[in-house]
Amino acid sequence: MTCSRAVGLAVGFAADRALGDPARWHPVAGFGSLAGALERRAWADARPRGAAYVVVLVGATTGAGVAVERATRERPVAHALATAVATWVVLGGTSLGREAGAVDDLLRAGRLDDARQRLTHLVGRDTRVLDADGVARAAVESVAENTSDAVVAPLVLGALAGVPGLLGYRAANTLDAMVGHRTPRHERFGWAAARLDDLLNLPGARLCALLAVVLGDDPRAAVRTWRRDARAHPSHNAG
Repeated sequence: MTCSRAVGLAVGFAADRALGDPARWHPVAGFGSLAGALERRAWADARPRGAAYVVVLVGATTGAGVAVERATRERPVAHALATAVATWVVLGGTSLGREAGAVDDLLRAGRLDDARQRLTHLVGRDTRVLDADGVARAAVESVAENTSDAVVAPLVLGALAGVPGLLGYRAANTLDAMVGHRTPRHERFGWAAARLDDLLNLPGARLCALLAVVLGDDPRAAVRTWRRDARAHPSHNAG
């Protein structure tokens, strides 16, 4: 990893910690709108059509990252700045923490209905049927998964592949969130998006688990839980 890449990742991480996600005109939201429009035109109940959808969107985003890398590779300051901006755009750790903290505050205040509503910022499920324990459990699960998806995994890909890794990862992860579901509409069309996201998250998810062991209050219990429960989860990365 070059010095300018390392500096850019650090500055981008610091920007996410200080600023969180952009309140308006977030590039990831714009990508999601484009992907949604393309899905409406390209959808078919077939894996090849879904694979082509992923190749076009992830390929174009990764290609943009390659162009940025090439344009700045001889200019360390510009390269560090480009890496910092890309890192800030793809990370979501601070916003994740804020939303989880807001849910926690509402639960502690006994405002269950408000906590259920705020939880919708973190999960896609129907929160109206959850009791207080269910709300807390869903928030913890979301924080655990998204610590990997929105912080550790993109930093790993950024360290390995620079701006193309950052942008390509976020594109793939966004498509998985949009179409990578086992529903009648997306089981075949979203198969490629889900599998690509699984592949890209392999190193980040395991590093995230190692960090939980090393930085947690009870490393031995964390290791026992990992070994006991991970294999029982339907997703290798989430487990």
